[in-house]
Parts: sequence; C-alpha cells; structure tokens
Amino acid sequence: MEKDKKITVRCRAIILNEGKLLVVKHTPDSTFLALPGGHLEWGENVKECMRREVIEELGVEPEIGRLLYVNNFIGTDNVHSIEFFFEITNGADYIDCEKLVRSHSAEIDKMIWAGPNEDINILPKTVNDDFKAGELLSDEVRFIKSH
Repeated sequence: MEKDKKITVRCRAIILNEGKLLVVKHTPDSTFLALPGGHLEWGENVKECMRREVIEELGVEPEIGRLLYVNNFIGTDNVHSIEFFFEITNGADYIDCEKLVRSHSAEIDKMIWAGPNEDINILPKTVNDDFKAGELLSDEVRFIKSH
C-alpha cells in the first residue's frame, strides 16, 4: 500500500585524522560501526543537517567539505533511506571529542578512531571497502545502492 511506504534522509560524516576514520558504535551489541550523523529534520537542507548532527553527537563545529557518497537502501524496517556522506575537513578537532558536552551523547555507545588495516565492519560496505583500499576521498560523488 502506497501510504505505508516511507522515505528517510540521513547525513553521515567522514572524519579522517592521520589516516584514521572516526566511527561510532550505537549499541554495545551492534555488529557494525557507523559514521556519525543522523536524520534530516523538516525544512532543513542536507548541509544544515550534517552540521547539526555533528554538533549534537560530537560537540564540535564541523568544517563541511565535499559530498563523497549518496547511498540508497531499503532497511529491515522497510523504510527507504537516502544517505549523504560529507567529508569533514577539520578532523584533528575531534581527537578528544568524547570528553566534550554533547547533547545527543546517549545515542553513541562508543567512538573509535579506526585504521584501514583493522578488522572492522563499517556500513555501508562500499565505504568500508573504499576506506580499507585508501580510496575514501574522491573528487567524484559515488552512488551506492545497498541491499
């Protein structure tokens, strides 16, 4: 039924510092890591969303760079999601952000600076694979259709 179909938009931050990527674990029993970010609010544009979500979750004003990925997928909840992944260019500012006052810190169980050679599982898989291959940053927006 058409009325049961839902679409959500999210923005995710790609924050690098000295070759490591800042990833988060939302729950202690989660089997994957995610990039910081969250849902677009009504009337907000994607860059405003990216800024707000990073400040809420990490407590640092982001310097938003290039759009790197757009991901489309239908989740297990049957919601069609569209995610925009932005480069955050001031990665060094996030080194000790877990010590900062963050309004939405309860949404994150753990923050990890992960290296490309570590045994980690970042979603979406394309971002995980590109990070491990040293190909995360690009001058071209890459489109992902996750399954």
